[in-house]
Amino acid sequence: MSKKTLALIPFSLLMVTALTADIPGVSVETLIKTNQTWDGTVLPAYPTNSPEISVLRFNIAPGAQLPPHLHPVINVAYVITGELTVTTDQGLKKQLKAGDAVVELVNQIHFGKNEGTEPVELVVVYAGTNGQKVTVLGEQGSR
Repeated sequence: MSKKTLALIPFSLLMVTALTADIPGVSVETLIKTNQTWDGTVLPAYPTNSPEISVLRFNIAPGAQLPPHLHPVINVAYVITGELTVTTDQGLKKQLKAGDAVVELVNQIHFGKNEGTEPVELVVVYAGTNGQKVTVLGEQGSR
């Protein structure tokens, strides 16, 4: 994606918001807008390779835990139902609940666990490049 194209994205989002603001029966809510992951780390620059967007829906049963992993690409998750605890290999925790949007960690090992009593459903959007893995399994650190 060219730098010109990237520069137009914020403008396009602003235009969509402005255009829909006066349409009866249509509302727009910004769920998240940031240049940092949930732990405050600044997001890396976008790669210059051919872009590829992946959208995955996860269903995580009560008591289930995802394995330690990392994401080499920028991604954002939206929790539809349930509650999820995300823990880094350094022990930092983030509680997520239905309605939360979060920019996930990039290149940092973490895992999610459903410690609640209802299933967690979340949708994750990954902004990678053609053929790039969006998740890499990893070992937990010193914990």
